[in-house]
Amino acid sequence: MDKVSSPNRQKKEKIVAELLEKVNRAKGVVFTSYQGLTHKQLETIKKAVQAVDADFVATKNRLILKALEGKMKVESELRDATATLFLYGDPVMPLKALAKIIKELNLPVIKFGILDGSSMTSEQLLKLSTLPSKETLLTQLVVGLKSPISGLHRALNWNLQKFVMTLKAIEKTKGVN
Repeated sequence: MDKVSSPNRQKKEKIVAELLEKVNRAKGVVFTSYQGLTHKQLETIKKAVQAVDADFVATKNRLILKALEGKMKVESELRDATATLFLYGDPVMPLKALAKIIKELNLPVIKFGILDGSSMTSEQLLKLSTLPSKETLLTQLVVGLKSPISGLHRALNWNLQKFVMTLKAIEKTKGVN
């Protein structure tokens, strides 16, 4: 049978092409050891991270290395069963989802990750997962910027109220109608 037309080879080439598309789209990747997870648990992780703009893919190391070829150098770190978390948007939310699952199941184990071209350890990635989301930080910024204006408004309004209350008190004491 010709090697080029082998159905198995075509299947692998399709998987590598899909992985390459994910690698090109991702802002970061996290490599985990998924040994010990059941199929149902893997599906749970996939659904949890898809909801926050990420993909969790368990595939053979050779295939992910082929997709990463020329993009990132990770060969020496990829041993055993490796699943890859592709982060497309804000990295904090998918990392929070993964950290929550790790806390519940004690699996998967984070090997390392690459965010914005920088290699990160498991500890650094878990620390990153404790940060507030981008939306939360933006909300805190808006509230922080609005706070001085609100305080000034309250102070000016209070002075006006105090003035009116003083006038009413004087009016009562003098019996003026």
